[in-house]
Amino acid sequence: MQALAHVFDVCWPPHPKPYFRMPILQVENLTQTYPSADGPPLTVLHEVSFALEAGETFALVGPSGSGKTTLLGLCAGLDRASSGSVWLAGQHLDNLSEDQRAAVRNQHVGFIFQNFQLLPTLTALENVLVPLELRGQPTRAAAEAARALLARVGLADRTGHYPAQLSGGEQQRVALARAFANRPAVLFADEPTGNLDPATAATVVELIFELNREAGTTLVLVTHDADLAARCGRVLRLKNGAVVP
Repeated sequence: MQALAHVFDVCWPPHPKPYFRMPILQVENLTQTYPSADGPPLTVLHEVSFALEAGETFALVGPSGSGKTTLLGLCAGLDRASSGSVWLAGQHLDNLSEDQRAAVRNQHVGFIFQNFQLLPTLTALENVLVPLELRGQPTRAAAEAARALLARVGLADRTGHYPAQLSGGEQQRVALARAFANRPAVLFADEPTGNLDPATAATVVELIFELNREAGTTLVLVTHDADLAARCGRVLRLKNGAVVP
């Protein structure tokens, strides 16, 4: 199979990376509260801080309701924290509008979700093309990259299939190809193997770490799987919204 770096180098040059002067992702005293109808505000995150350098692998673990997915969304700029700060790819997300945060995600972020989040009316190839088209990539280069990525995850013969025609493992591999399509600086994965059987999950995990190494992407992974977390270079444990030492 083609190496991922070759796919990118043929289709477009790497985006500028001013990541050597500061962490690729930096979180400081992040707190998130929500109003309660009949009591004090509900705190789902309390003063969480960490910093990640480019290329690191990082697992967020903890019981259900511990704030993992909330933290992931704040790190990606999908929501604003009640207090604290997030810097992503050199951008202070707190100072950006919703459209500006979306532009940062489009340029620097990839996502993998537990329920795949593929568009049902698009083929596998068209799903992978979505982030490339949003970036305004030339059609021919984007199609070449999308086909190469699908081949890289073992789906060269499934490019014209719709999500309903694919197994769960195949859908997750399409989602993985899509997540890497825009050459992300950071890949956020929320329980990426939660809906897969053990054998299929093992295949997807291997692909995630292989592509992570090849692309030099920083991986931020939410998981309940202790074995999967152990494969990451660092682990942050949450309980009741706070970091567990």
